[in-house]
Amino acid sequence: MTRGTLQEGEPHPAAMDALGFVRSIPFEKQCLLQGALSSCAIEGNRMAEICSETFRRVVENKPVSDRYILGLAWYLKNIGGE
Repeated sequence: MTRGTLQEGEPHPAAMDALGFVRSIPFEKQCLLQGALSSCAIEGNRMAEICSETFRRVVENKPVSDRYILGLAWYLKNIGGE
């Protein structure tokens, strides 16, 4: 293994922090955000499609790859989702 390279199947170290960030959003705000993302996704917004589905999977405790959770956390942080 090359130093600084993730092994196959190894999650990015920041993924657990990203997951914690998403899960720390209060329930009422989660509902608002999910509604907004769903509305944008219906209109064909690709970012909203991906984030909405990822958010749903997190809320339902389904598997989510590190790549998706990092993207969701970054997006929510940038739109003031905390």
